[in-house]
Parts: sequence; structure tokens; C-alpha cells
Amino acid sequence: MDVQAMLGMSMPLIQAPMAGVQDSVMAIEVSNAGGLGSLPCAMMGTELMREELHALRTKTTKAYNVNFFVHKPPTPDEAREQAWRAALAPYFTELEVDPATIPSTTGRMPFSWEAARVLEEFTPKVVSFHFGLPEDDLLRHVRKWGAKVLATATTLEEALWLEKQGVDAVIAQGLEAGGHRGNFLNDDLTTQMGTMALVPQLVRALKVPVIAAGGITDRASVVAAMRLGASAVQVGTTFLLCPEAKTSNVHRAALQSPSARHTALTRVFTGRPARGIVNRLMREVNPARVVPPSFPLAAAALAPLRVKAERNGSADFSPLWCGQNATGCKAVPAAQLARQLAGV
Repeated sequence: MDVQAMLGMSMPLIQAPMAGVQDSVMAIEVSNAGGLGSLPCAMMGTELMREELHALRTKTTKAYNVNFFVHKPPTPDEAREQAWRAALAPYFTELEVDPATIPSTTGRMPFSWEAARVLEEFTPKVVSFHFGLPEDDLLRHVRKWGAKVLATATTLEEALWLEKQGVDAVIAQGLEAGGHRGNFLNDDLTTQMGTMALVPQLVRALKVPVIAAGGITDRASVVAAMRLGASAVQVGTTFLLCPEAKTSNVHRAALQSPSARHTALTRVFTGRPARGIVNRLMREVNPARVVPPSFPLAAAALAPLRVKAERNGSADFSPLWCGQNATGCKAVPAAQLARQLAGV
């Protein structure tokens, strides 16, 4: 199956949706270059999403991908929340943050009927999901205008489940990948494996195309993934220094420093495993002693700390999402970087 023709690309490259650090500007540039730009909507309300989709529709005639989280909103646990705030109390004191300023929401919402109705106004060619798939009725609604559906798998079992649900292609997210793990069948991180181990297993077992993600930073790693059978690659971290990215100044500085050599999986920022550059919060808060609230509730108490620290030029409380190889990050236009990765 020709995944490029199916997804409307002229190069086998998808720009990974990176919620919080990019918007339609980057997606437009990558799509216009021949790749598949992605719009991350997990942290957007419906009005902002409508504005961003309008920008995509007016500034590119090429296909683009619209991405959503599909987590189940957790039931708030007051005891767990209070324990979490108690663990963060020394930092509130240090930065002179009033705990009363903690927001009541985190801004991360799962795919909903409201979002689906906005999508229907624009009928994007590709829609992708992280943390599984939405309920059947929602998925059928997305398919009714002919959208191709992609979803992330971190294990063979997840990939087989997604194929059984009828996805058009599976994104194989290796353990090297930056940002949130897309696992959804279980929380056992010992089941996770690297991209170059995961991709060939999925290629052998699935009938649908496999898209490799994680640790792909340059042309050589693109070629390696394709030789293992991937039909395309999805690249995120490498785009974080592009001028089109909304990456914060402290995040950009960390990506260009020796600190970027040390990344780890952590739950402290959102309550879900995600890979980022190790910083003070990751070193000092031990989730084994204090369990953060369930995803995405843990992020709320950290929000005012992050804002205050970043104003002071500190990344101590910021999620510095980054894959295990940041050496491919370049402060060049996203379209230029996409062409370099694709070898065109």
C-alpha cells in the first residue's frame, strides 16, 4: 500500500504533533514542502481549533493531519491531589507562589463530539489519535468524510488491536521518542521497546502500513527505519528549534546544551509517562514516594511554578520534552528541515 498516496504526501515524512510547542504555522510549512504537517489539538478549545484549521485550509492546498488525545478523564482524588500539593509546597514557598492561583483545569482534553463537529467543517484528510482510539460512534463520524485514521502503538499487542479496529496505518512509537508515551493497553513500561526493535515486528505482523517514530533525527535514521520496513517516518524532536516552533526560550536553551544528552521517562509533569530532558523537578520529586494525580490532573499544580520559573529564565519546573537524540535539532525553517530528512 502506498502510504504517501494514501495520506497525500510527496515524501514519506510526518511532522509529529507536539501539543504546546507548535500550531498551524509549522504544519503548513511541512505540508507545503511535501510532508504531512500535523496540528496537535489536545490543548486547544474548539474556537482556537477552528481558527487553526481555517489557517491550514487557507494557507495550504496539501493534506495535513489533525491529532487528538483519547484518554479517559479521571475521577479527581482529593487525597491524592492534596498529597501532591504537599510535595510541591516547598517550591510554592521558594518561588512565592500562592497555591490559590492553581488552575482548576489542565487544558488537555480528549477527543469529543464538540471537536468532531468542528472537524467536520474542514474535513481533514488525515486524523490521528494518541492513547488508543475514540468510541466507535466518534470514529465512524470521522470516517464519514473519508478521513484516513492513524493511531499510535507502543507494542505489538497495541498495534494488532488498532488494526482490528480498522485504522489505516499504525504509528510505531519507540521508547526513544520524546513526549508522552502512547501506550494504552497497559501501564507496564517494561513492555516498551526501541523503534528499531518495534518496527520490524509490526511490519511482519500487520497488513496496514507502519510509520516509525522515535529517535529519527536525520537522513540516515530515516533510511534505517525505511529499510526495516516502515512505510514512512514521524519526526518530532528534530523540529523543536525551527523558527516556526513555539518552543520556549528555556526549552530551546536546554535542547542546545549538554543537558539534552540525558532524558528520562517521568510522570511528574502530567501523571503519564513522558520523555523529557532531566531537570530539577524530575530529580527531586520521587513518584515512588508521592504518586502524582492521574493524567492530566498532575499538571495543574505545576502550572504557576512553571510560569514563575520561566519568567526568571529557569527550566526547573518545565516539561522539556525531548527524544533520546537531540543532535538533529536545527534552527532552520521547518520546510528546509523536512526536505533534508527526506533527502530531496
